[in-house]
Amino acid sequence: MPADGAKGGVTFDAKTARSVERGYMTPEIAHQRARTRAALALEAGDHVLDVGCGPGLLVREMAEAVGAGGRVTGIDTSAAMLELAADRCAGLPQVRLADDDLRALSAADASFDAIACTQVLLFIEDVPAALAELARTLKPGGRIAVLETDWRGCILNTGDAALTRRLFDAWDEAAVSPNLPVVLSALLAETGFAEIGVEAVPIINRNFGADNFSTGFVRGLARKCTDWGVIDDDGARDWLADLERKDRDGAYFFSVSRFLFSAAKA
Repeated sequence: MPADGAKGGVTFDAKTARSVERGYMTPEIAHQRARTRAALALEAGDHVLDVGCGPGLLVREMAEAVGAGGRVTGIDTSAAMLELAADRCAGLPQVRLADDDLRALSAADASFDAIACTQVLLFIEDVPAALAELARTLKPGGRIAVLETDWRGCILNTGDAALTRRLFDAWDEAAVSPNLPVVLSALLAETGFAEIGVEAVPIINRNFGADNFSTGFVRGLARKCTDWGVIDDDGARDWLADLERKDRDGAYFFSVSRFLFSAAKA
């Protein structure tokens, strides 16, 4: 991945990291983490890797699951994200955080009992090679949980469909694989994983409030698209104001489908 936490066309600097942290603390994403932990079926003493650990919420939860006799390694390429994770996981000696690259992990072969990888592969050019790295560092029989989003299936009730499509298209271009879920089962099988399962983890919001996922996402999208020159400041304000009006009128609606893939190393 590029330096300074840059992934695709998105740079995870301190401001973006704080925005992501707020989004990850919403009920929808807390539910997503619970589903991820259930898929991994962690036990006391397990050694776990969290790829793209972000602000460390899942790392902390998994550290509590594996206990003092276990170990959780969280990796990210964003210094700002790792700083947030370090603050969140302070006092947990079983946690190790590192700037590491999924394309060439520093871990030895068969290091981990379980691996979580959330919203990372969509930014990777060579997904098969990344999956091979995960398989290399996973113990035989170990489990993996990969969560990705079909961003091309994102739905938003908006008064300017053409502009919204332009903004979503810009996000498409920022990610290497914005609809990776459609091919991920096959890629896992080709890498040699077995017991492959998939479950939908949809996000549906019917209000434009500070306590849900979509509010942070659409505000962040507007901000990024102004940075990228897709829209000017006035256009971004008008677009967001339309969503606020729809919220007041009871007409706000946002939906996106996420998919949790689970598999075991043969």
